[in-house]
Amino acid sequence: MAIAYLGLGSNLGDRKGNLEDAVDALDNQLDISVTRRSDIHETKPYGNTEQPDFLNMCLEIETRMSPLSLLETVLGIEHLLGRVRTEVWGPRVIDIDILLYEDLELQLDDLSIPHHEMHKRGFVLEPLSEIAGQVKHPGFDLTIDELKDKLTV
Repeated sequence: MAIAYLGLGSNLGDRKGNLEDAVDALDNQLDISVTRRSDIHETKPYGNTEQPDFLNMCLEIETRMSPLSLLETVLGIEHLLGRVRTEVWGPRVIDIDILLYEDLELQLDDLSIPHHEMHKRGFVLEPLSEIAGQVKHPGFDLTIDELKDKLTV
C-alpha cells in the first residue's frame, strides 16, 4: 500500500457537505482507505479572488492505485459531485488534488507529483501540516512544517 496526501477544497453550495461527500466517496473506493484527515479551514480564494471563500482540508490515504489510476479516480469523484471545469482558479463545488504520493517525483502533462504549487499555498500547507508535518517534500528536502514556516516568513 502506498501513502498519498490529497488536498480538497470547495467554495460553491454546501461547502462542508461537499468536502464530506468527497471524503466518503474516496473512502468507499475499493483500493483507497482514508487514514487521517485535517481540520477544515476557511480560506480566501487563490488566483481569481473575485469568488466566494473556500473550505479546505487535507487527507492521508493508503492506496493500491498507481498515481495515474488515483488521478482518474479523483477526477471521476469530482465529476460525480458536480464539478464542471470552466475556468482556471474559478469557483468549484469540489477540487481534489494529489499533493504527495510516497516520495515520488513525477512530471506528466496531466499530473505533477508533488503538486507543483503546493509549497506556495498556505491553504494547502496549513491543513497538510496537521496530518503530515514531518513528511518531507521530495523536491525540496524540507518537511511540510518547514515549508509552511518559510511561507509565513
